[in-house]
Amino acid sequence: QLRLVESGGGLVQPGGSLRLSCAASGFTLDYYGIGWFRQAPGKEREGVSCISRRGGSTDYADSVKGRFTISRDNANNTVSLQMHSLKPEDTAVYYCAATSRGSWPYYCSGQGAYHYWGQGTQVTVSS
Repeated sequence: QLRLVESGGGLVQPGGSLRLSCAASGFTLDYYGIGWFRQAPGKEREGVSCISRRGGSTDYADSVKGRFTISRDNANNTVSLQMHSLKPEDTAVYYCAATSRGSWPYYCSGQGAYHYWGQGTQVTVSS
């Protein structure tokens, strides 16, 4: 069974950091573009970041540029999202997603590009 499992969420104070991980099982991430998305209460899910199959290309939403870094370790079948300088508006459920369709920069075209999703991990930024 193909699965993506996110971890690393939690409660952090404004200005703090968190590192989210996305672990794949049942398939090899090498062949998949990966995206991170988030959904805040009462809002639509939005794209946060995306990364090409080998990690050579990345992109970020304007709201997180300079604060978040996406990376992948294909040998360990994981993708990470390092988040610094967190703000209350970063509070959301964060999801990782994988797609075997297309190629870069298709992976950054939105959630419709993705066909495998994790269950999400809650990130709360509050004092």
